[in-house]
Amino acid sequence: MRILTIGLGEEFAKRLEKEIAKYFICILDSAEDLYDATNFTYFRHYELIIVVDENMKYAMERFVKEIKLKKPETKILVLTDTENNHKEFFDLKVDDIIVRHRDEPDLIAARVLANMRNLYGTKIEIDKLVIDITEKKIKYDDKIVTLNGKTFDILVYLALRNQRVFSKDEIINALWEEPEYVSDNTVEVAINQIRKRLKSILGFQVIHTVRRRGYKFSSDVSQIKA
Repeated sequence: MRILTIGLGEEFAKRLEKEIAKYFICILDSAEDLYDATNFTYFRHYELIIVVDENMKYAMERFVKEIKLKKPETKILVLTDTENNHKEFFDLKVDDIIVRHRDEPDLIAARVLANMRNLYGTKIEIDKLVIDITEKKIKYDDKIVTLNGKTFDILVYLALRNQRVFSKDEIINALWEEPEYVSDNTVEVAINQIRKRLKSILGFQVIHTVRRRGYKFSSDVSQIKA
């Protein structure tokens, strides 16, 4: 999961990243303000954006609108020191608000977990297939296979978002620190490795190509027989 923080400050952002990493495999980028943030969102895809309220209503309204237009599923969490303007934020389609947050990265991390709970887990269990995220192992009946590095991360990323289609660009943005320097071919190679290793123990494929769109994980065994 790729996260963008806006206005938190470098030290606090690092503390927050450490807390969130207890729950998620994540990459956290930090922007100084909304203007700086547009440079990040122009090139990168984010599943969560955490922004400090700077009492700039028009700028915030424009920013949220642009983000939701580009990627509607992106969640936006606002950190504010006031309790008076919550309705205005929710009217802008903000997903959550935290009041008085400055010294509590663990609280923010807990709220991130609450908002992204469907993407959290230590194991993914589908029929006889078990993906152990902590141990980085895949088990089917009594057969076990281990995937390393980004191949495992891609499998988990797709499996946690079962049935959703992701382009190569979205996968790269989510899982590489500097996606601008990663080619589409890198994803193709990793996907082929995953398919080869998993089919050896499953006998069928769980990652499928959706023509002209990307890849998806399908947990419907009745539909994924090779």
